[in-house]
Amino acid sequence: MDNRPIPETASFLIIRRDNIGDLVCTTPMIRALRQRFPQARIGVLVTSYNRQVVENNPDIDVVYAYMKAKHRDPGQGVLGVYWRRLRLMFELRRTHFDYAIIGGATFLRRALRLARMIRPRHIVGFTEPGKRGVRHIDVGVPYTLPHPMHEVEDIFRLLGPLGIQGPPPPMRVYPPPASLAQVDAAFREKHLPMEQVVGVHISSRKLRNRWPAEKFIELIRRLSQTRHASFMLLWSPGSAANPRHPGDDEKARQIMNACDGIPILAYPTDRLDQLMAGLARCHAVICGDGGAMHIAAALHKPILCLFGSSDKTRWYPWGTEHILLQPASRNAADIEVDEAVSAFERLPAGARS
Repeated sequence: MDNRPIPETASFLIIRRDNIGDLVCTTPMIRALRQRFPQARIGVLVTSYNRQVVENNPDIDVVYAYMKAKHRDPGQGVLGVYWRRLRLMFELRRTHFDYAIIGGATFLRRALRLARMIRPRHIVGFTEPGKRGVRHIDVGVPYTLPHPMHEVEDIFRLLGPLGIQGPPPPMRVYPPPASLAQVDAAFREKHLPMEQVVGVHISSRKLRNRWPAEKFIELIRRLSQTRHASFMLLWSPGSAANPRHPGDDEKARQIMNACDGIPILAYPTDRLDQLMAGLARCHAVICGDGGAMHIAAALHKPILCLFGSSDKTRWYPWGTEHILLQPASRNAADIEVDEAVSAFERLPAGARS
């Protein structure tokens, strides 16, 4: 990379092909880039799985998405998935981006492969000695951690060569208005008030981050006795027996049956926009580590997080009030209900109402 100033109208493409929470943690980088280059053309390349995290984001001019083979629907062929991806890469190549930023921690070989296919003028990314292909990153940041840091802080360092320093701005997501209206309609249909809504998200991809249904039941019952609040039960739909896309329908049904008489809305989220909208209507959220937690943080909700095996230094809810519980066993199932109730009462939105 030469030392000439970066034009104010430069074009940038941020590549982030990871999970939902990872992409949410990239939004401060996108926001800072827009603040520094208000006239720039900013695009993001994501997957079809997580694209709704960045849709409607005013800092982004265009969202490009491709499908990973593992996310294809039944009946979709692998060859078709790869063919559509190749066509997208050629479309991006014709766009002639000035900078492709590999928005993830450590040296990411697969993301670099995508960046090379697009052929930007420069590739920004973390470098590590001895990694194959690292020479293709001409705006490199050596990957060293001076101290433990959050994912947001870590990847924000990639903007240093572009002249962007300082603390990262908050995370941001924007639920679609139509999805928010669907949540409101669901509350009205059940005649549930929305003045104080406690969101309870029960799904977690990692086994050791899952809290048992029995403990969720006891927590909801006890909280319902001390406040005039409605509850919103959110989960990933489907059967736990589904090997490809396991869900929590059985767990949710157990909780709802045991909470009969409590003002609680069952709200399974088939789509990411539904999850974002549901969390947006909550005044406080109880959840484990995962995409839902990071979305809630990006919506600036007070959060009680139940951590198991996750690294709490790297993945705590960035930029929002929260209390994080993690037992010495690093198994969320070992968090006691008494501890969770006490922690929730200390949250800004957990005070008795």
